[in-house]
Amino acid sequence: MSLSTLDKLQSRFDAQAARDMDDVFQFHFSDAGSHYLVIKEGNLEIEEGEHDDPSVSLSMSTDTLKGIMSGDVNGMTAFMTGKLKATGNVMLATKLTSLFPSS
Repeated sequence: MSLSTLDKLQSRFDAQAARDMDDVFQFHFSDAGSHYLVIKEGNLEIEEGEHDDPSVSLSMSTDTLKGIMSGDVNGMTAFMTGKLKATGNVMLATKLTSLFPSS
């Protein structure tokens, strides 16, 4: 995955939206390996690799993530059409757009 996409997530992170969270989002990218986000009490850490106990695991291409984060791709549509696969606490995935607002 290009680091620029992860850097954009860091700069868009809304600490206020994450103030009561303690969760790990694991991303498995079909074209860029694995990364995970640790969100705890309003802080964000982005790590490369696999977390041993993620709250939710999401599998997709980097283009799908970019589309969801930009609003060009509806996350639920991506899930229903198989472009996004999720395991674990799937409802957490719906928080991504509030944690990383585009505007």
